[in-house]
Amino acid sequence: MSTTNPLLILIFSGKRKSGKDYVTDLIQKRLGAEVCCILRLSGPLKEQYAKEHGLDYSELLGAGKYKEHYRADMIQWGERKREQDPGFFCRLAIREARQPVWIISDARRMSDLQWFWREFPQHCRCVRVEASERTRLQRGWTFTPGIDDAESECGLDQGVQFDWIISNDGDDNVLNEQLRGLLALAKEKSGDNMDQRTVTVNG
Repeated sequence: MSTTNPLLILIFSGKRKSGKDYVTDLIQKRLGAEVCCILRLSGPLKEQYAKEHGLDYSELLGAGKYKEHYRADMIQWGERKREQDPGFFCRLAIREARQPVWIISDARRMSDLQWFWREFPQHCRCVRVEASERTRLQRGWTFTPGIDDAESECGLDQGVQFDWIISNDGDDNVLNEQLRGLLALAKEKSGDNMDQRTVTVNG
């Protein structure tokens, strides 16, 4: 499989309602869509799950009751797919990426990180988004057994040396200050020589 070789891959993880999407959307806006793309591993997972189960893919992408109804089963289905092929969803997620900076907005398992580290060993940086339990509750989170204690939520709680840990408790001034170094690196990398950016991904 051929894709365009990135100059920087920012791999984000964090708990539900920590605000990962808000942070990654903000970074893309600052860098510009021509420089930075957001790649969601959950996108191809939901697409394949919908196809195999005859469900509405667009509804699974939303944040409503439809997705929540299927979430636990979808997680288990995804785990079985990963056991068969750890890079299955990663390859699908990057297949159309062309920008020099990639944001993986929803890494959840060590196998996700290991796949990107193996395929792009010089380009990956790991970013953790954190929010207090109080903030997450205010954003609508409630603890759900089988989801919040599953690997999909806890798989990266330990054993990862994060390059950045971003606190996202609702203060935009604090958030912007924390993003300065990350944005500077992305701008530096995307300004590098962008020739010879085609790579074949086998894993």
